[in-house]
Amino acid sequence: MNASGTISRPLTHDPMKQAPMKPTSSEPVGSATPDTTNSGAYAPRQNRTREMQLQPEALARAHMHERLREADSERQTMRLIAARRMQRRAERASRRARRALAMAVMQ
Repeated sequence: MNASGTISRPLTHDPMKQAPMKPTSSEPVGSATPDTTNSGAYAPRQNRTREMQLQPEALARAHMHERLREADSERQTMRLIAARRMQRRAERASRRARRALAMAVMQ
């Protein structure tokens, strides 16, 4: 799929790899503030682009993605532990049944 991402669902969660934002044709011209303003701004502040403004959002999205992955991994681990516990319980029940059958045959 070659469709480009949106602000809420970018193609990548890495802000450095995201495409720069461009105004869409549906936006009226001049409706948004320009990417940089030079009107009396100090030189260090002239590079505050929309991409910089969206970096915290991208970072939070990446953090939540990582937390969801950790939660899924933990759930899978808990399921595996429960399955092993049930398997051991079933094996014990099977041994008890064999022992009871052997005792009944011996009688």
